[in-house]
Amino acid sequence: MQTHFTPEQLADPHVAESEKILRKCVHCGFCTATCPTYVTLGNELDSPRGRIYLIKDMLEGGRPADREIVTHIDRCLSCLSCMTTCPSGVNYMHLVDHARAHIEQTYRRPLPDRLIRAVLAAVLPYPARFRAALKLAKLGKPFAALFERSAALKPLAAMLKLAPASVPRASSAASPGVHQGRGVKRGRVAILTGCAQPVLDPGINEATISLLNRLGVEVVVPPGEGCCGALVHHMGRESEALDFARRNVDAWTRQIDEGGLDAIVITASGCGTTIKDYGYMLRLDPAYADRAARVSALAKDVTEYLDTLDLPEPSMKPGTVVAYHSACSMQHGQKITRQPKALLAKAGFVVKEPREGHLCCGSAGTYNIMQPEISAKLRDRKVKNISATGAALVATGNIGCITQIASAAKLPVVHTVELLDWAYGGAQPRQLQ
Repeated sequence: MQTHFTPEQLADPHVAESEKILRKCVHCGFCTATCPTYVTLGNELDSPRGRIYLIKDMLEGGRPADREIVTHIDRCLSCLSCMTTCPSGVNYMHLVDHARAHIEQTYRRPLPDRLIRAVLAAVLPYPARFRAALKLAKLGKPFAALFERSAALKPLAAMLKLAPASVPRASSAASPGVHQGRGVKRGRVAILTGCAQPVLDPGINEATISLLNRLGVEVVVPPGEGCCGALVHHMGRESEALDFARRNVDAWTRQIDEGGLDAIVITASGCGTTIKDYGYMLRLDPAYADRAARVSALAKDVTEYLDTLDLPEPSMKPGTVVAYHSACSMQHGQKITRQPKALLAKAGFVVKEPREGHLCCGSAGTYNIMQPEISAKLRDRKVKNISATGAALVATGNIGCITQIASAAKLPVVHTVELLDWAYGGAQPRQLQ
């Protein structure tokens, strides 16, 4: 793609990077076939290629974002399916992240939109606040249908509908500390406890620690670690996102310096995609660039790390038919496709892959709150394809997908690591009891 940025514009490193990305696009349109919003809406401007044109026009013109650009960028799930499809290596992720930051800086959203986004940014990344909000949501649930009648309040209705009927008790697995491995020591890792996941399903990290400990791996929950920053990053709140990233880099660097780490294990693939990008996000910060790159290099999805270990024979082989849903952040963001399925098969599960596995389930961080109608269409399409496999349960590696699919599926939805922990001598996942 030909670009026309001025030397003054290219002096901005963010613009210079986006210009490089734009020049790689050859207008081929391969991305349209795998883009969930284009497949759903049929609008060229709701495809990666269409959004690239809008972003190019906005950045080249050096102008504020307008309503049209915001509408189509907001509809992007950041599923990154387009990056898997693209033959030219266009880094759409970094381009759309830059566009979102530009929108945040130059566009004034309607008041209800600003308020809802502010609430999400102030609550979701903080477990204590999120837990309190979910308990309060019980009081608001009866009003969800009323809120749904107003376009401005539909995100609030979606929020209330997604809130679970009960909130699990806080787990000690989220508290800073060291969980010693059993027998011969085979490794030392840090684990990301996260923000939303330990509130919605603390059993995921409990199963991870339990399994790794039985395999002889020491697991550290570092003090000072918190939200990965993905949620605010995808809102364009770049300063907040970088603050979260710096906090985590500090926490993990201390562990690297004190006792060494073989990996930083992540059990939410959405977080993994962001943490693996810390090196890029903090590349312009001289105090953090090198350490952030070091952290990104150590970041591993839990299945990615388990695949490096010589696992023993499982304690039992359930033989259960499992539909494996590959989260977008797993298959497109991190390019992890083989390991989860191979681990499940080795553990004795019969793995089925649903049709259209490349398409997003519609969760995408806060997308199912901010774009509830499109999200629901994608969810229903995903659930239909999962049901067609004839599986007894669904396995996936991202808490957002678990929540989204479980809101409509009749099958239990379980994190992949919980099934692996069960097969290798751990507790049966609560969803299967």
